[in-house]
Amino acid sequence: MFLKKEFLGNTIEDYLLALGVFLAVFIVIKIIKKFVLHRLKERFESSYISKYNFLNKSINKFFVPAIYLGILYLIIGRLKLSEETEKIVSAVYSVLITYFVVRFTVVIIKYFIERYFIQRDRESDYIRIQPLLGLVDLTVWSVGVIFLLDNFGFEVSAVVTGLGISGVAVALAAQAILGDLFSYFVLFFDKPFEVGDFVNFEGQLGNIEKIGLKTTKIRALSGEQIIVNNSRLTTATVHNFKRMEKRRAVLRIGVVYQTPHDKLKAIPEMVKEIITRHELVQYDRGHFISYGDFSLNYEFVYYVLSPEMVVYLDIQQSINLEIYKLFEREGIEFAYPTQTIFVNQEANTDPGSKQ
Repeated sequence: MFLKKEFLGNTIEDYLLALGVFLAVFIVIKIIKKFVLHRLKERFESSYISKYNFLNKSINKFFVPAIYLGILYLIIGRLKLSEETEKIVSAVYSVLITYFVVRFTVVIIKYFIERYFIQRDRESDYIRIQPLLGLVDLTVWSVGVIFLLDNFGFEVSAVVTGLGISGVAVALAAQAILGDLFSYFVLFFDKPFEVGDFVNFEGQLGNIEKIGLKTTKIRALSGEQIIVNNSRLTTATVHNFKRMEKRRAVLRIGVVYQTPHDKLKAIPEMVKEIITRHELVQYDRGHFISYGDFSLNYEFVYYVLSPEMVVYLDIQQSINLEIYKLFEREGIEFAYPTQTIFVNQEANTDPGSKQ
């Protein structure tokens, strides 16, 4: 009979039965998965979209394939296999299970790290930590590979010892790189600046574009990209304009010496009134401070309550134009460098001359 014929130690009937069982389990799991995902969608999609995405991804990419592999392993285990074939199947399953476990572990770690920062409204920190997630991947995969090698009968302790010695050699040869790496951790935890901040680094003005494990990229105002080692940023002075709460403005005005006393006395109050009329401006002081070589000098100090340079310049321009208009109306002249030369021309008093 055809079904009783043997092939590789098993009858055709055994193979068909195994295939039928696998297909039946496959269909059942498909139905259960569809039902479970539908319930999760109803419960989480509207209010917990990140949790729903995580569960959906976990079920589709990890749990369901792991169940398929487990069922397939049990079915194959009921068949008669040669010793060599059993070893091959066992090795393949060890590799696949390690692969899925490592991937699932990495996804879980990244999910909880992301959730930690988002729940605390620290999305910028999560963006900055992205390079570190690569180290997490490397660590988890290394542990998985060592575990797999141990299952295959390799002497793992010798491998770990060899990696330790190699690590010391690499560390000695790559001190500069490791210095930049540790500087990255300093930048991450100390947070002197973030991506998007406008900074002045050693006279170079620009926006922080990316903070990497080894270098930080700054987009200069002139357009080029400045790449700086992290170790330099931790030792240099960096001016962060993004964190400036307000900008200080000093306005100096000089008027001519011919200005009447009553006008000189009224100038501080007139200028103060102009400055205080503007929104986002905090008036500090204004005084007649000195007698100059060609001018009577005033100094006014105020703060623009905005870190934006454009806002600062707009307010400064408006104040300057209003002061010019006021002085023009009041007949007050601005001083500029001048010199007055007095010529003493003596009359010709020669007694022999005739009038």
